[in-house]
Formats: sequence, structure tokens, C-alpha cells
Amino acid sequence: MELNENARIDTSQVDDRRGGGGGGGLGIPIQIGGGRGGIVGIAIAVLVALVGGGLGLNVMTGDDEPRGDNTSLEQRCAAEDALDQLDCRNTLYVNSIQAYWRTALPQALGEPYRPTRTVFFSQAVNTACGAADSGVGPFYCPADSLVYIDLTFYRVLAQQLGASGEFAQPYVLAHEYGHHVQNLLGTNEQVRRQQQRDPGNANDLSVRLELQADCYAGAWAKNATGTADGSGQKIFKSITERDIAEAIDTAEKIGDDAISKRANRPVNPNEFTHGSSADRKRWFSRGYSTGNPAACDTFRGSI
Repeated sequence: MELNENARIDTSQVDDRRGGGGGGGLGIPIQIGGGRGGIVGIAIAVLVALVGGGLGLNVMTGDDEPRGDNTSLEQRCAAEDALDQLDCRNTLYVNSIQAYWRTALPQALGEPYRPTRTVFFSQAVNTACGAADSGVGPFYCPADSLVYIDLTFYRVLAQQLGASGEFAQPYVLAHEYGHHVQNLLGTNEQVRRQQQRDPGNANDLSVRLELQADCYAGAWAKNATGTADGSGQKIFKSITERDIAEAIDTAEKIGDDAISKRANRPVNPNEFTHGSSADRKRWFSRGYSTGNPAACDTFRGSI
């Protein structure tokens, strides 16, 4: 993967709430909102148990978290070494993902795309889905339509789960923006209502929702080299088969069965919420091979 150093990094698509210090937390996703939260909710729940940590998610009282101060981020991302900075690279990934969906969503699925922001945070953050503590990493909150990530999550992904490839990072973000697309289409709400009507199939519906987000991420990956900044500069110079292999490896490492085995727990498909390693690999690969989000209907037939 090679990013274009001439592409303008649009920091307005990010809300930097990290404060002066940044960092903080282990980057641990939680289960919230209409879906199941972050890309590896079950995986990290196991990790929390292993390290003796905890998740803090409380119902909000209605007080909105103020917007962050992007001044430092803007300065870093305007510098010559911007692409050496983790937060600037991730901002550019967000730019690419949203540039893709602006065109793909109306063309493939007949719905206009409404951009949203990614919140960089550390230590704690308030959302319309709840107040999350420093243990929380990437997740999408349908109630405020924002993606949240503690960037130190990538250390957990690499060191604890073994997914160390660079392309794991845009895959994580593309998965979360897949949930935003589902929210725009009404899929999140439809699944939530169906889970209430049929609680016995709640886990299966959760798996299908997550696998569709994986498929959407694959569709973006196929088309990412065609995305451009506001001036028409391509965001990626290249994405290689090795990059795609890294995304697929990440999908396999965070399958529910793989996480259960890592934690020395029995593998019980009835308890899956995100899908098996094989399922996650298959649906990301389907999105990538077709390049078409319309091919990502995980709700018909067997998974």
C-alpha cells in the first residue's frame, strides 16, 4: 500500500477529542447501539477477561460531548511528514472510505450518502449510545452516526490478536463505516426490531449484520485506488495483493471461533456475534472480488 503524499488530508472528517496527551486505553470495542459495536467486540471481551480489565458504558443523561479541537491534528497533517503520523494516515483512510461511498451508495444501493465523522479519543468519551471509558476502541454509534476509535487499539490488534499488517487499519475503519452505510439504509434498525421480535435468532442476525459490514469493507478495498481528495488527487498510489491478504488475515484472526480458541474457550457457533473466521474471510473476499456493495446481502439464505 502506498498513499499519495500529494493528497490533501481533510481533517474536517475527524473530531479529535484526545486532549493534549492523546493515547490512553487499550482500544477495546464494546457492544452498543443497533448493532454490536466494534470490529472485534467478542474478541476484546475475551481479552478484557484475560487481563482483568473492564468496560465502562453508561446510559447518557442527554448532555452532548462537545466537539474536539482539531488544531494540532490540522498542523500535523499539513506537515511534510504527515503520512508518517498514525492519526494523519487514519484520517486519510477515512477520506478515502467516504469518497468511495459518496459515489457507490447512490449508484449501487440507491441511497444518497451522508458523510459522518470519526472521533479520535482517549481515556473516555461520551456518545449518544453511552459514555465509554478508556478501554473502548473502534465502534459505530447509530444514535449519533459517528465512528469512534482509540488509535492505540491497533497495538492490541497487532500484539494481542496477531494482525500486524498495515492494511488492517483501513479495514477496521471501512468495517465501521459499513455500519454507517447500514444505518443510512435502515438495516441497523430493521435488525434491531427483528431481534426484539425473534430473540432466539438475535445472534444470527448480529452475525449477518457484521458480515455485511465486512463485505462493504471489501467493496471499498477493491475501489480504494480510484478514490480522490477534494481537488481530484488520488488518495492511494497503489494497493497490492499483499495488502488485501493482510485484511483477510485480520478478518480471520478476529473470527469468533479464533477468539474462543485463543482464550481456551469452547467454540460454540450459537454464541457467535461477528461470524467465524471462514465467514469473515469469505464475505470480505466477496466484497473485494465483486467490488459491488449490492452483492453484500448477507440476510438471504445461509451465511
